[in-house]
Amino acid sequence: DISLGCAHCWTRRGGGESIASSPHYTSVTPHTPQKMSAAMASCAANARAFAKPAIGSKRSNALRRAGPRVVTASSRRHVMTAKAEYKVAVLGAAGGIGQSLSLLLKMNPLISDLALYDIVNTPGVAADLSHTNTTCSVKGYAGEEQLADALKGCDLVIIPAGVPRKPGMTRDDLFKINAGIVAGLTQACAENCPKAMINMISNPVNSTVPIAAEVLKKKGVYDPKKLFGVTTLDVVRAKTFYAEKNGLETAKVDVPVVGGHAGITILPLLSQATPAVAMTDDVIDALTKRTQDGGTEVVAAKAGKGSATLSMAYAGALFADACLRAKNGEANVVECTYVESKVTEAPFFATKVTLGKEGVEKIHGLGELSAYEQKALDAMMPELKDSINKGVEFAKSM
Repeated sequence: DISLGCAHCWTRRGGGESIASSPHYTSVTPHTPQKMSAAMASCAANARAFAKPAIGSKRSNALRRAGPRVVTASSRRHVMTAKAEYKVAVLGAAGGIGQSLSLLLKMNPLISDLALYDIVNTPGVAADLSHTNTTCSVKGYAGEEQLADALKGCDLVIIPAGVPRKPGMTRDDLFKINAGIVAGLTQACAENCPKAMINMISNPVNSTVPIAAEVLKKKGVYDPKKLFGVTTLDVVRAKTFYAEKNGLETAKVDVPVVGGHAGITILPLLSQATPAVAMTDDVIDALTKRTQDGGTEVVAAKAGKGSATLSMAYAGALFADACLRAKNGEANVVECTYVESKVTEAPFFATKVTLGKEGVEKIHGLGELSAYEQKALDAMMPELKDSINKGVEFAKSM
């Protein structure tokens, strides 16, 4: 689940009360495109309501009829007092993922300061976002000379920087370009916000997370509990495809996805999906491969003019929100994410992880696998370990 604040309610009430006390409050459980869109639409509707309408007035009645206004619920309906106090930086904020991600983060009531960094164009992005009436302040930083200021005091740093995939590009091609970018940005994090959680989006995640770990080790500030590879998009896709294929409501579906974040290293555990549905081997294989090739599907559909920017921004916002809710004291926040792990022979691996105030609280095991999943797990290991080693060797050679 995620927590989203209605700009109108949050601004009018000054963030001092539980937003559940807002007259616009309702509980839903997002983590699905439909619910996320509804929540965003609700906040947009509230943005038009600058003054508190009189009870019983036409405007008041219209607001009540408009539906959900604020989303803030855990899976157990535990309502928190969302408190805007965290500083978050987006490194690569002027890019395709970065701009959409920044907009979603600007609407999160747990974020008080949003720092947008890129080599160019971030002042314009920040100016645009600053006109949205949420309580989060936003500032743009452009060029390497402003990177330190963007990072100072950050609680969470999200890194979508780098070049996107293009038709015919492999993640190995991406590595040659993005490895150096990630290393430089991680070094800046080590120097300016060493205790911040880092959410790595830059591909290839299987390699960029190990690169970041080695850079942080060199600086003497590595904390494996605070470095995450964002694999949430794989989970989002698996849930969507599973629900669509089986005629289920997406909001009520859960599909754990383990392994890495590239091709065959992405393994949706459909045998553990809920609600459970009996599927043929052919359907299981098709859903697994579609989840693995989701990025390629989008690149092809955009005919060389982009990659999966919108869905990645959505997934990145979900995971960032989970990190902040856990940091804010919410219990039982569990997400699939790529972290340093001992679950398998690979030193980094994605499984379900319970998040806490200081990052990783508990790394969950794989659970019982089907024969198909065990075979896929065994098959991915050489590629995953090779990608990890490639990242480690790159960082050590710097």
